[in-house]
Amino acid sequence: MSTTLPANQGAFDKSGKSLGRAMTNPSPEKAARSGPMADLIFGWLAKGSAYFTLIMLFGILASLTISAWPAIEKYGLGFLFNATWDPVKEEFGGLVMIYGTLMTSFIALLIAVPVSFGIAIFLTELAPAWLKRPLGTAIELLAAIPSIVYGMWGLLVFGPILSTYVQQPLQGLFSDVPYLGALFSGPPVGIGILSAGIILAIMIIPFIAAVMRDVFEVTPTLLKESAYGLGATTWEVVSKVVLPYTKAGVIGGIMLGLGRAIGETMAITFVIGNFNQLDSLSLFQAANSITSALANEFAEAAEGLHQASLMYLGLVLFFITFVVLTLSKILLAQLKKKEGVKS
Repeated sequence: MSTTLPANQGAFDKSGKSLGRAMTNPSPEKAARSGPMADLIFGWLAKGSAYFTLIMLFGILASLTISAWPAIEKYGLGFLFNATWDPVKEEFGGLVMIYGTLMTSFIALLIAVPVSFGIAIFLTELAPAWLKRPLGTAIELLAAIPSIVYGMWGLLVFGPILSTYVQQPLQGLFSDVPYLGALFSGPPVGIGILSAGIILAIMIIPFIAAVMRDVFEVTPTLLKESAYGLGATTWEVVSKVVLPYTKAGVIGGIMLGLGRAIGETMAITFVIGNFNQLDSLSLFQAANSITSALANEFAEAAEGLHQASLMYLGLVLFFITFVVLTLSKILLAQLKKKEGVKS
């Protein structure tokens, strides 16, 4: 008849010696390192980080507004539509800089989006396996080149090539054509809005292409193979399977490139011409941008209306970026809403 030892008794060997209580009573588990207090501290830190970001955002906005207030008080919203910028007479308007910023960014997107789309499609759908990695690495390395290098290359190398092989032939071809002749008028010296837009496009292509490639790669292979199995071509797979599945990521990549183009400084400063007059709407016309005006004039700007006007330009650039971000968020929300309705 077998007997069972109570839980509070130790075990014994054949000679009757106790083997100790450790054999029947396991050691208590180690206390958990985290507890309610650790979770509370972690929550405070996470919330504090979010609030700190908002405080910094509103702090920058407030400091810009306070610094620009003399110009805001004198010019109001008319500053945005005034093309005069004369520090000697203390007459300031931001239309030339705003136009240069928006026009160069538009040209950059017009060139960079289709090129980036083609690169991403080639890397994900068409490139052989041995070429994908080195080509993808080379494209990513373009994003690591400093912007001042792009600016120097644009001024010394690309500008003369653009003048000789693009600007002069276009002027000879469209000089007598209404409207197009005015679009390509001006001195063909290789600097101006068109040159700045092309340099910006070269700069943002790596960012947009990298994002597009990454979002295209997350498309389920089963969906693409099913489309190919039904006889779809590569373009049909891309347009009807890949793009609908990844359109939110594609728009995000485009907006990332646009933000990079709007905020670029040094490359634009080298090739846009830094001309504070808007004589015509020609693509070859030397112009200015908000960032290049700030880079060129802020160090020498006298305290008072000149410095306040530059801060006003910074405030305008802040709102342009905010509007672009807001529009992208609204567009993405509309896309998600349509997807929810379809599903």
